Amino acid sequence: MLRFIDARGRSLSWITNELSWYKRVFSADKRDEVLKIVESVKDIGDKALIEYTEQFDKVKFTVSSEMLVNKKEIASAYEKVDKKFIDAINKAKMRICEFHKSQVQKSWMIYEDDGSIVGQKVSAIEYVGVYVPGGRAAYPSSVLMNVIPAKLAGVNQIIMVSPPSEDGTLNPYTLVAAIEAGCDVIYKVGGAQAVAALAYGTETIPKVDKIVGPGNIYVTLAKKEVYGIVDVDMIAGPSEVLIIADSSANPAYVAADLLAQAEHDPMASAIMLTDSFETAQCVIAEIEIQMKNLSKVKIIEQSLDNYGAIVVLDSIEQAIDTANMMAPEHLELCVRNSFEKLNFIKNAGAIFLGNNTPEAIGDYIAGPNHVLPTNGTSRFFSPLSVDHFIKKSSIIYFTEKSLENVARDAIQLANAEGLSAHANSIEVRLRRHDGISSGRS
Repeated sequence: MLRFIDARGRSLSWITNELSWYKRVFSADKRDEVLKIVESVKDIGDKALIEYTEQFDKVKFTVSSEMLVNKKEIASAYEKVDKKFIDAINKAKMRICEFHKSQVQKSWMIYEDDGSIVGQKVSAIEYVGVYVPGGRAAYPSSVLMNVIPAKLAGVNQIIMVSPPSEDGTLNPYTLVAAIEAGCDVIYKVGGAQAVAALAYGTETIPKVDKIVGPGNIYVTLAKKEVYGIVDVDMIAGPSEVLIIADSSANPAYVAADLLAQAEHDPMASAIMLTDSFETAQCVIAEIEIQMKNLSKVKIIEQSLDNYGAIVVLDSIEQAIDTANMMAPEHLELCVRNSFEKLNFIKNAGAIFLGNNTPEAIGDYIAGPNHVLPTNGTSRFFSPLSVDHFIKKSSIIYFTEKSLENVARDAIQLANAEGLSAHANSIEVRLRRHDGISSGRS
């Protein structure tokens, strides 16, 4: 069962030290194995992909083209899913689109009185690879969250990779979500080898400019290795929720949300901070009741045993200070006047306000992206957004007159840095403007 910590009368530093164990760092002992896979794909391309797919996914492709999802497989996937699922996907798609449309940026320019022009050109990244976990699992929501912002940004081609099931097909729910979201090409390849294929390109899978999407430790380490060859969204760890609850919180709701987080993974973290001893006791009792009816009890037990906690503090203000130190992926404010408390939150990937806003609603259909910074990195990282799929170029234009207005200052700065060629590149233009030619006309 999750830890119970009575932190009343304790300092903030004592509390954060007690909770420091919740930050789970991926072990680097698999790095050598990942490096071997990445180098193999880089060197021999499709041959390595076929070998690793047989080794890890128990699927044997006889030719490289079998890795590509074809129209027949897509049609088959649509036949296997319920129409209600497609309706739900499209409703979620609509809400996610509406939210992310507000993030779209435009190019702009500033026209100065002296004739100079400066500005910024916003361009979409050309090619993006989306990694989606597969095999026995289905993550259609992750497909939507990764693909839709890329589409809105104007990405030219979105290439999805996902490991196949043992029968050589992709999960039908994942595949249908990919088509509905607007993926251009889909390959049945997973693991570190898929990341390497996207980063370096193979005979079948084209090289991309950026890789996004969640994955296991092998995928995460592979993304870390290829960063610099391509861009990546973030180096994410196991998921986490931090719930701040006062006596107005519904214990059944809080318990349900802690359990929902714990079922993700044995390394998932589910923590509640409260100023009410009675609320803490009620939540613990609710967890024991609700857990009996859940399908992933073993995973939940492991998660709560290792990374779960209920902490009783002196005040909600102290809980907020603790939350800002922990910088959680998901933060629920199950407190009175939650919108007022929002002003004091500095670090969180996503903030859920009030008793009727479970974190799970954010996973699927609220609209904001569920790809969030984990492990305290919300101190400096943001949720996946349209911004992740664009790049910006500065625009600079000077006339003869506007150059003359600033040239002497620029020359002064160049000389101070000992860069005479820089200074000369400006001076030569001033001399020409004055009618003096240096060199051949």
